[in-house]
Amino acid sequence: MSNAPLMPMATAVWLVENTTLTFRQIADFCKLHEVEVQGIADGEVAKGIKAYNPIISGQLSREEIELSSKDEARPLKINNTDIEISNTENKIKKYVPLSKRQDKPDSALWLIKHHNTLKDSQIAKLIGITKNSVTSIRNKSYWNFNNLSPKDPVALNLFTQKDLLSALEKAERRIKREKKEKEKQKQSI
Repeated sequence: MSNAPLMPMATAVWLVENTTLTFRQIADFCKLHEVEVQGIADGEVAKGIKAYNPIISGQLSREEIELSSKDEARPLKINNTDIEISNTENKIKKYVPLSKRQDKPDSALWLIKHHNTLKDSQIAKLIGITKNSVTSIRNKSYWNFNNLSPKDPVALNLFTQKDLLSALEKAERRIKREKKEKEKQKQSI
């Protein structure tokens, strides 16, 4: 069984509007019921759903659609949609527009609230601001603290989810290490 395409209903709308595929082929590809696809064609289902082109997203090729259009028994095959996480480290200091600069302190506040195990230096490194700024945000002594609103830095594209996960793993290892050291100190007393 192959994967369902991204946004199956919107993909089905596009396939109904732009191909000569059978309802069964579209239903099988989009993991929908054949009656739903019939409803899309009749305009009773998926009202207001914008058609999503699976060719642009790389999930289907024109050739694949043409082959299945000529043979009603041939199912559509989805192109591999695995998201590749590259390991190439391409950290380049880039110019941050004025409108985006407020996102950094907002993101620091979000990280402090949601991931309080991270050290100030880790937060500063992730976001790209000074450690002193992070510390002052944590202590609520930041010059503009009352105007900060926590915002998810991954959603703001300041860094990747992968960066956040590796920072959290590092923080967990540090906490375990500190606990072991405290236990050793207690035993030696």
